[in-house]
Amino acid sequence: RRRIVHAAGDATGRELVRALVAAVRRTASITIIENVEVRRLVVQDGSVIAVVAAGRAGALALPTRRAVLATGGVGGLFCDTTNPAGSWGHGLALAAWAGAELADLEFIQFHPTALDGPRRPMPLVSEAVRGEGAVLIDERGERFLADTPGGELAPRDVVARAIWHQLAVGRRVFLDARQSLGPRFGKRFPGIAELCRSAGIDPATDLIPVRPAAHYHMGGVAVDSAGRSSIEGLWACGEVACTGLHGANRLASNSLTEAAVTASWVAESVAGTSYTRRPRRCSTFVPPRPDASVVRPIVSAALGIIRDGEAMREAVATLLPIAANSVAASGPALVSLMIAAAALRREESRGAHCRSDFPLHDANVRPSRLTLHSAMRAAAALDCRATIRST
Repeated sequence: RRRIVHAAGDATGRELVRALVAAVRRTASITIIENVEVRRLVVQDGSVIAVVAAGRAGALALPTRRAVLATGGVGGLFCDTTNPAGSWGHGLALAAWAGAELADLEFIQFHPTALDGPRRPMPLVSEAVRGEGAVLIDERGERFLADTPGGELAPRDVVARAIWHQLAVGRRVFLDARQSLGPRFGKRFPGIAELCRSAGIDPATDLIPVRPAAHYHMGGVAVDSAGRSSIEGLWACGEVACTGLHGANRLASNSLTEAAVTASWVAESVAGTSYTRRPRRCSTFVPPRPDASVVRPIVSAALGIIRDGEAMREAVATLLPIAANSVAASGPALVSLMIAAAALRREESRGAHCRSDFPLHDANVRPSRLTLHSAMRAAAALDCRATIRST
């Protein structure tokens, strides 16, 4: 018996957001501030005291003792991604600058089947299509996952790597739903069918070109079961948080459940916390508006589906001076640098983290945690060693 609940066919996430936005707008006690972007969390004596934001009207300082990060993932750091360009890890940068611990940053899930084309973010062709019997074939028409346990429904990391290997030798990859769904495709997956048609593809009769794309970050701000970070007054929930629920390789749709459940826990925790001290006055220094375009080629080359130490060390050397300066790319560079530092530290392959130079699983490796200070120190040490080797 099927146990999965869908909304509007393949638009479950959109329906959740629609319902949330509607609930917020009709709640009189919630003040909505639109067209502004948080640039900095102000911390004094280990506690949050303010949020500094910026918009068209200039800087805005909001004194507060309680702040919740719900800023999404890091897919915007990659050239090929299903995430919006603004999802570059903004919340991770804010938390790191504030001194919070981040955890498991190296685990980035690549969805195997994004629609291969120029559109960004890349449209997602859901696993559910393969669940209905669609198969993956190369340009010769051959199924390359036929002998893999689970076939097209193997874990995402397995399928993504298999497609990556096909692309690496110059073969295009297609999803074939002609036999399994055919004319039923549009009714079962109306959103995906419309995306395909906008690209000139009829999924009932045509092959659907696909390729892996950065999709979900299992790592994030290290939090406890109530969503509390290592900084007093700072919580995180959703993709920006690392709850540990997904391990090294998230299962499909579990993030929707996590976001709904952990957000409720965070709300209860925040509501149960009171502060009597008034925040002190703070500086309204506003960092520049972030721009991830500079780091995308670096991150895509070094931190993709298959990684190796040499490429990641070169990326660290390139990212370090960018992250250390107050420029538009410094936030994205910092997050990328911390991901690279965590990936270099994990000398094994596990889940979505695959290293060609350490292909085996190591049972003795422990969860990784980093702060801004420890990541920059590790990066500086790597940069020094690289400089010594080159002289």
